Amino acid sequence: MSQGVEFNRLMLEMRSMQMEAMARNSALVTQPPQVNGPSFADMLGQAVNKVNDVQQNANQLATAFEMGHSGVDVTDVMIASQKASVSFQAMTQVRNKLVQAYQDIMQMPM
Repeated sequence: MSQGVEFNRLMLEMRSMQMEAMARNSALVTQPPQVNGPSFADMLGQAVNKVNDVQQNANQLATAFEMGHSGVDVTDVMIASQKASVSFQAMTQVRNKLVQAYQDIMQMPM
């Protein structure tokens, strides 16, 4: 039952992140382009750094659990590990799409 509650919490968190991203996207569509906004490279770098932070957190929790530190539950370790895995897979898919888009552009006739 605890796993079901944790799964539901994770799903709610993912849905809220999706709604937040959709709200940002709709706000960007209605607003004129900003000159001083962050560059694509900065945003991509921040996303990679966030994935790295999630993975580091998962590794620290796993190490603390393996060492037997009190207050570290196996469910927390597994959830952190799954978050790290999902975020890495998502980043990999974004990278694949970027590479494919680059290849498509390079194959366009001039």
